[in-house]
Amino acid sequence: MNHEMSNNGPLADPATSAPLPPVVDRATWNAQLEELLIREKAHTREGDAIAAARRRLPMVEVDPSIPLTGERGRVRLLDVFEGRRQLVAYFHMWHAGKPAEQQCEGCTFFNGQVRELSYLHSRDVTYATFSEGPYPESAAYRQFLGLDAPWYSAQESADALLAGRWFGLLVCYLRDGGRVFETYWTSGRATEVMAPAYGLLDMTVYGRQETFEDSPAGWPQFWANNGEQFRTGGRPSAQWSRLAAGRSDDLGTSGPRDEPA
Repeated sequence: MNHEMSNNGPLADPATSAPLPPVVDRATWNAQLEELLIREKAHTREGDAIAAARRRLPMVEVDPSIPLTGERGRVRLLDVFEGRRQLVAYFHMWHAGKPAEQQCEGCTFFNGQVRELSYLHSRDVTYATFSEGPYPESAAYRQFLGLDAPWYSAQESADALLAGRWFGLLVCYLRDGGRVFETYWTSGRATEVMAPAYGLLDMTVYGRQETFEDSPAGWPQFWANNGEQFRTGGRPSAQWSRLAAGRSDDLGTSGPRDEPA
């Protein structure tokens, strides 16, 4: 379905409004919902079983002195733990020298939703962002978005940290004294765990409204699953509210700029 887009999403068109689910009595609705809840419970238990297997994985040692650059300058991987036992790091893609509107929409979507860190800290876990780009401009992006998690540039140590992988992944580390170990990593759709927006959308009648979804005929599907689902009006969607609040998106880069629509 093609719909005109605004800075805030698809514009409503009464002539092509989305169809509605059938209307039934509450008893019929409850019966079908209870059948679905049985499947949901099985899905939850399978997730528990996978998590149990994850906790039984072996681990691989990592050099604790790998350097990163943060707000205090050059630090070691060991320092990023902030004294806690565990570390979860998201490897944020970066397009060096490009303005804010041309930065990675997927990383902005996923990494930008990890905001309240106190619950992780209460479990002795630190969360941090490892950016692919140089610290000054990527940290300016963090400030523009108002993100809470510690932010580091992993540019000079990318090869050592990634070990043949790529940015856009989530990595879990464990500290034992002065030694550091990698215990788990994942990428792709597994990083949806970082995005409660997707979980909430999945519960709504129209879902994510993306073209890959198995939805009834005529259901709204505005976005292809190619990165554009994270953009509105040519920018990562989260940027618009920051611009409206008066925040500067100047990253100190030399790339061409688009004027806000």
